[in-house]
Amino acid sequence: MLLDENRLFPTDPKVRDLARTLYEGVRDLPIISPHGHTDPRWFAENQPFDDPAQLLVTPDHYIFRMLHSQGIPLDALGVPRADGRAVEQDPRKIWQVFADNYHLFRATPSRIWVDHVLQEVFGVDQPLSAYTATAIYDHIDDCLSKDGFRPRALFEQFNIEAISTTESAIDDLKWHHMIRESGWGGKVVTAYRPDAVIDPEFDGFAENVQKMGEMADEDATTWQGYLAAHRNRRAFFKSYGATSSDHGHPTARTEDFAPDVAANLFDKALRGDCTAAEADAFRGHMLTEMARMSLDDGLVLQIHPGSSRNHSKDIFRLFGRDKGYDIPSRTDYVTALKPLLNAVGGEPNLTIILFTLDESTYARELAPLAGVYPALKLGPPWWFHDSYEGMMRFREMATETAGFYNTVGFNDDTRAFCSIPARHDVARRVDSSFLATLIATGRLNENEAHEVSYDLAYRLAKQAYRL
Repeated sequence: MLLDENRLFPTDPKVRDLARTLYEGVRDLPIISPHGHTDPRWFAENQPFDDPAQLLVTPDHYIFRMLHSQGIPLDALGVPRADGRAVEQDPRKIWQVFADNYHLFRATPSRIWVDHVLQEVFGVDQPLSAYTATAIYDHIDDCLSKDGFRPRALFEQFNIEAISTTESAIDDLKWHHMIRESGWGGKVVTAYRPDAVIDPEFDGFAENVQKMGEMADEDATTWQGYLAAHRNRRAFFKSYGATSSDHGHPTARTEDFAPDVAANLFDKALRGDCTAAEADAFRGHMLTEMARMSLDDGLVLQIHPGSSRNHSKDIFRLFGRDKGYDIPSRTDYVTALKPLLNAVGGEPNLTIILFTLDESTYARELAPLAGVYPALKLGPPWWFHDSYEGMMRFREMATETAGFYNTVGFNDDTRAFCSIPARHDVARRVDSSFLATLIATGRLNENEAHEVSYDLAYRLAKQAYRL
């Protein structure tokens, strides 16, 4: 066995038994995956995955950033270059580099996820290493040639009840259309990600806005036409199952400007004349506009600020976005969210789900905010904190003020499709351990703990994301 059956449970025998009992009650619940980045094309075409390296190594920034941190070039891992120059194409060589350096992942979340994938998805019963690399590659490659390992079959094997992908506001959603027309019963919905048409500093912002206007049949170069185009596109996304919008901004800043001030900022953004401060102000105002639209159309508003994107200029130039160089930064929420929350935070029919990469804000800012504003809920630990330690810190620091029911359960936020069950399994084990400690210290009775465990594993995500 690659995995310890008691992994992530408390070491005290009595508390461990409580945690295991709670976990057994939720381990086989269906997976609600309401926020993620899997490719809808997989489910639309249902073609076999290419090879083990393309499935598990090359697209996974958790994997290649660790290897790269030890001096391994991204080219050697098959990561495509923005300039189109050649990179390693031999999947066996890429896999061997991964296996040679698998020791780098000891004690990281990636190690648990990959071991879970190897054992539970592909039936591998020996540790990955330089010596076992070829045999494990051949075994996985053989599995991928079988119908039972195609995307839809894995979706069903993983017991996924619903999964949300994330598409740009100017995506035509053709893969979602193909899924719908195929007659397959898997629930794959989209989410509205408008960063490309909200962020004046996004590459090609003006051209993106023009394209959105054309797709919506609106003159998006005017302020009112721009807002109307957003409403049109949101409705289009809803027609393909969207229940949420998703906003990844550098800061948590929100604003609530008068229409003439917002229109003036928008005009400057289209001309490319915004200063960095004005671009941030415009993004902040658009979060409030999106929240007001959510009051009308019911989309859940997700905000995940605080990532300093593309920190390495050279990597961004050579390889583009999302190549492991997005770094957490200090984030203010109390002051930054005040305009938005004063505008709509008291609305009980609005759901705003807030994520953070700044753990120092859990107890000081986020839990108190979510613990009083009806519209605000806390998303789970994500990205760098999607780990045993990160999840436990979140529960310990947020629960005393926000409770469980101002949070939204768990989401996996991943492009790595095969790791979805592993990530949910980790979350269910961590929450079971936390609840077991509450029982053992007299803060929760066991019947209540079973109810909370079910809610955290399944009901809260389904309810919060209206799935």
